[in-house]
Amino acid sequence: MAEQYDVLVIGSGPGGYVGAIRAAQLGFKTGIIEKRKTLGGTCLNVGCIPSKALLDSSEEYHKVLHKTDVHGIGVGKVTLDLNKLMERKNTIVKEVTDGVDYLMKKNKITRYEGFGKLLGGGQVEVALADGKKEVLSAKHIVLATGSVPIDIPGLPVDGKSIITSDHAIDLRSIPKKLVVIGAGVIGLELGSVWGRLGAEVTVVELLPGLLPTVDRSFGSLLQRSLESQGFNFLFEHKVLGATASKSGAKVKIAAPDGKESELDADVVLVAVGRRPFIEGIGLEAAGVQLTERKRIKVDSHFQTSAAGIYAIGDVIDGPMLAHKAEEEGVALAELLAGQSGHVNYAAVPSIIYTWPEMAWVGKGEEELKAAGVEYKVGKSLFKPNARAKAMNEAEGQVKILADKKTDKVLGAFVFGPRASDMIAELAVAVEFGASSEDIARSFHAHPTLSEVVKEAAMAVDKWAIHA
Repeated sequence: MAEQYDVLVIGSGPGGYVGAIRAAQLGFKTGIIEKRKTLGGTCLNVGCIPSKALLDSSEEYHKVLHKTDVHGIGVGKVTLDLNKLMERKNTIVKEVTDGVDYLMKKNKITRYEGFGKLLGGGQVEVALADGKKEVLSAKHIVLATGSVPIDIPGLPVDGKSIITSDHAIDLRSIPKKLVVIGAGVIGLELGSVWGRLGAEVTVVELLPGLLPTVDRSFGSLLQRSLESQGFNFLFEHKVLGATASKSGAKVKIAAPDGKESELDADVVLVAVGRRPFIEGIGLEAAGVQLTERKRIKVDSHFQTSAAGIYAIGDVIDGPMLAHKAEEEGVALAELLAGQSGHVNYAAVPSIIYTWPEMAWVGKGEEELKAAGVEYKVGKSLFKPNARAKAMNEAEGQVKILADKKTDKVLGAFVFGPRASDMIAELAVAVEFGASSEDIARSFHAHPTLSEVVKEAAMAVDKWAIHA
C-alpha cells in the first residue's frame, strides 16, 4: 500500500515549505518531496539568501574602502579574504536550510529526498536519493517546483567562463572584467557584488533601459547610481554569441545600427531571467495543462486542469518572488481547509538589493497613464532627512502615487537606504486601500528614514514640511 497523505508538496522552496507548514498547522497529514539534499529550494540554496549574504559582505568591504573617512575613521591596508567571505555565505545558507529542516520535524511533516513525478490518479512516484523508487498517494498534490535560469542559444554555459547566477554566488576569484547579459534584478545584484569587490562590470541589454516594467523615473535613478559606481551599460545591444577559452571569454554583440563588435571578459554572467522548472514531473500524464507562456494553468484557487493537483510559485503566472510564493502556499492550504485564503497580487512588493536599494509596490506612472487613471504625485528626497544625514546615506527619494479623486494609494516607489524594509509600510497601505493622507497623518518616529515616506505622502497634497 502506498503511503497516503492529505497534502503532498513537490518542491521545498519558500512556496512549498511554507504551504506545507500551514497545511500541517490546519490538521492535514502532510509530506514534502525535494530533490536537493537540503530544503529551501533555489531561494535559500542558490538564490535570495546566498546573494544577499554576498551583497552585505561586499557592501561592508566597499564602505571600508570609500565611506569611513567621513566618520573620522581611518584604516590601514584593506585586504579581502574571498574564501572567508564565501565560507560566511555558506554558513548562512546552512543555518537557514537547517532551520527549514527543523520546521518540518516540528510540524510533523514527512520529508522525501528525491525527484517527484506525477503518475495521475492522486499518485506520485519518488525517485529516492538511494536509487529506489516509492509511490505515494495524496488527496491534494501541490506543485511548487520553482524555476531555473533561462538558457540562451549561442551562450554555452560551462560554469567557469560563461556562468549563470548559480555559479556567480560561488566564484573563487574576482574577475577583472565581468560581462553581464541582462539588466534585470539578478544581473544588477550580482554585478554589484563583484563590482564592489573590484570587477569592471559591463551590462549588455537588448531593451532601451533597465527594468522596463518599473516606473521609468526610478529606473533612471538606479541606472545613474550604478553608473556612478562604475557600471557600463550597453542598451539596445543584441548578444550574438560567446566563446569560452582557458583565459576567459569573448562576447559578440551587435549595436542598434547593426555594427558588430566583441567584448573581452574573464567571466560572462548570463542573467536574462528564469523559467518554470516543469520538465520530467509528469504534467502530461496527469493531465495538467500549460498556459501560452509555458506556465502551469491554474484557477483562482490554484487548481490545475487535473483534479486534486494544485500549483503555486514560479511555475504559475505572476512575479517570480519568494514572498509571492509564500503567500500562495498559505492561501492554498487555507482554501483546502475550507477557509478563505486569498492573495492580493496588486500588493506584491518588489525589491532590488543594490545599494542604494530600490523597492516598489502597486502601479507606476506609465501604467496609470496607459489605463487612463488620473493620479497625483508626492515626492520626498532622502537628502534633507536627519537620519539619512547621520548615516551618510542621502541618495534617493520616495514617490507616492494616489488617485486624484479618492486619494487612495495606487503605487509607491522607494530608492534609497533600506528601501527593502521601508516598502513594507507602503505594501500595507496598498493592501488596505489607505489614502496618502492616512500615511501623512500617521506617526513616523524621529529621526528615522521612514519620515521620508511621511513627507512624500504629505507632498501628494502639497503640504510637505521639510521640502
